[in-house]
Amino acid sequence: MAAISFYGCKSPGDEGFAIYLPARDIPVSQMPILSHVDLADKPLISLADIVSYSSGTHEIQLTSEAYSRITNLEVPVSGKAFLVCIDRYPVYWGAFWTPISSISFDGIAIIKPLASDRHVIMLELGYPSPQFFKGEDCRADPTIVRSLERTGKLH
Repeated sequence: MAAISFYGCKSPGDEGFAIYLPARDIPVSQMPILSHVDLADKPLISLADIVSYSSGTHEIQLTSEAYSRITNLEVPVSGKAFLVCIDRYPVYWGAFWTPISSISFDGIAIIKPLASDRHVIMLELGYPSPQFFKGEDCRADPTIVRSLERTGKLH
């Protein structure tokens, strides 16, 4: 998975870690060739939605409201792109993936969860398994770690 440069993001702020959808629906297959991606106006997952983030497993425990947004998200079998941002600046991109998909993905994925009482999602390497992952693992980027540490969310 090639690294992407992002330009022209809206004004950075004090938002910290957040997961955004692109402003317009971009096929996952097109993300590697883009040099500019506009973010949706509001994050899909903000720091306020995160109960905890595990640095070892990259599991994110969410509030029930945020978890509901993820379980109700429409995800095609070819995935749905997302961007992990710090203060609205994209650090890396990945894709939501449905567990019923027979299409593999070589990037960072959040598998759309089936109902769970734990309200946990995970940033995973590749789909359907880590053997499909290619590229650089940016999940532990220092800016992400600092943002989560500063807010007491990192465990």
